[in-house]
Amino acid sequence: MSALPVYRWRPAPDGYATRRQLRAAGLRPGGQDVAAQLERPRRRRGPLVAYLYRIDLAKPVRPMTPGRSAALAKANRARRTCHACRRDAGYVIPTALGTCVPCADTPLVGGS
Repeated sequence: MSALPVYRWRPAPDGYATRRQLRAAGLRPGGQDVAAQLERPRRRRGPLVAYLYRIDLAKPVRPMTPGRSAALAKANRARRTCHACRRDAGYVIPTALGTCVPCADTPLVGGS
């Protein structure tokens, strides 16, 4: 059994926020444990749960360093590069296609 306070989905008490709300405010949980949770009941499945953190214990988001910025740029570049034609597509390539749209639309030569 959990010792966390549980609140209904919408009216979260003042002083608590979800991770997304903290991030929007420029904060992060900073290693603190979950302080409470919101539950939204559902008909046929278990309730949806959102974890809440105390705003007064939250810490500021760490600033982006040049190394982290370069690593993020490299990762995003890899997600935009088509492995079939080796070009930057200019958008994140859909994983369902696996290649850029022009390569995916090109019919296979010498097919069955």
